[in-house]
Amino acid sequence: MGGADEKKKKKKTVHSPMVTYASMLSLLTLCPPFVILLWYTMVHADGSVVQTWENFQQQGLVQGFRSIWPKPTAVAWKIIACFAAFEAALQLMLPGERVEGPISPAGNRPVYKANGLAAYAVTLITYLGLWWFGIFNPAIVFDHLGEIYSALIVGSLIFCVFLYIKGHLAPSSTDSGSTGNIIIDFYWYEEHGKVADSMLVNTALTLVYVTKFFWWEAGYWNTMDIAHDRAGFYICWGCLVWVPSIYTSPGMYLVSHPVNLGTQLALFILVAGVLCVYVNYDCDRQRQEFRRTNGKCLIWGKAPSKIEATYCTMKGETKSSLLLTSGWYQKYWKQYCAKVPYRIIPGIY
Repeated sequence: MGGADEKKKKKKTVHSPMVTYASMLSLLTLCPPFVILLWYTMVHADGSVVQTWENFQQQGLVQGFRSIWPKPTAVAWKIIACFAAFEAALQLMLPGERVEGPISPAGNRPVYKANGLAAYAVTLITYLGLWWFGIFNPAIVFDHLGEIYSALIVGSLIFCVFLYIKGHLAPSSTDSGSTGNIIIDFYWYEEHGKVADSMLVNTALTLVYVTKFFWWEAGYWNTMDIAHDRAGFYICWGCLVWVPSIYTSPGMYLVSHPVNLGTQLALFILVAGVLCVYVNYDCDRQRQEFRRTNGKCLIWGKAPSKIEATYCTMKGETKSSLLLTSGWYQKYWKQYCAKVPYRIIPGIY
C-alpha cells in the first residue's frame, strides 16, 4: 500500500521525463549567462552578436565569461535594496481593492490587495521628483546596469533556494508540496546631448505596457501562471531578472546607438505598438469576461460562440472548461494551424 500511495503522490509530466528535465536544466543553467551576454552585447559590443562571438573566440568560453561578467557591487545592492524596500512599503501602505484569485489546485482561494496602479503612479512621481530636484541621478542605474543584473541573478537564485526550503519545512498553505523531484520543485517553484526619437518611442511603449499591466492588475490573478505555478525559479527568477533585462534590451542598445527615425516613422511605430498592447489586453479581457459570466456575455456586440472542453488535472481529476471562439479568438486560428502545423522546427516539430 505504501508503494502505491507513493506512486499516486508523484505527479506526471506533460512530456517525457528526459524532455522535461532537459528543458528545465537548460533554462536553469543557460538563462543567467544569456542575460549577461545580452547586456554585454548591447552595451559593450555595439549590439553586434558577431563582435561578442569574436571576443569569445579570442579568449575562450570560460575566460570570455570571466572577462565580461561583472561582479555585484555595493552600489548595485544598494540600488536594489532601496527600490525593493520602497515598493514593499507602497504595497503595504497604499489602499487597494480586495481581489480574490481563482481557486488553486489544492482548493485555496488567494486574496490580493490590488494597489499596483497606485504604487506605479507613486513610483513614477517619486522618480521624477528625485531627478528634478537633483537628489537622484537616473544615469547611475545604466552605469551600474551590469552589476545590478549580476546581483539580481545571484540574489534571485538565493531567494528561490529559500522558497524551496521554506516550502518543505514551513509551508504557508496546502498549495505547497513536492513532486518528488528536486529539479521540478525548484523550477516550478547623457552623452549625445538629446534623446533620439527611437528612444522616446521605446520608452513610451514600455510605459504603456507597464501601465497596462498595473491597470489590469486584478486580471492577472486569474491567469494560468498565477493560478497553477508556484513560487520557484520560473516565476521569481523570471520576474526579478529575465523580464527587466530582456524587456529593456532595446533601450540598452539605444543609449549608445541612437537611431533617428523621423517624425512619420516614429509615430507609425508608436501607434502600431500601442495598438498591439491594446489587442493583447483586449484578448485577455474578452477571455476572462467570457469565463466570469460562464459564456453569458456579449463579444463585439454578439453572443459568443464557444467550445465545451474537458481536461484532466495533475491529480487525475476531470474538469470542464469553456473555450472562447468569438472576438479575437476567431476561426482563422484553425486556418493558421492548418497552414503552419509545426511549432518550432519546420518539418520536424
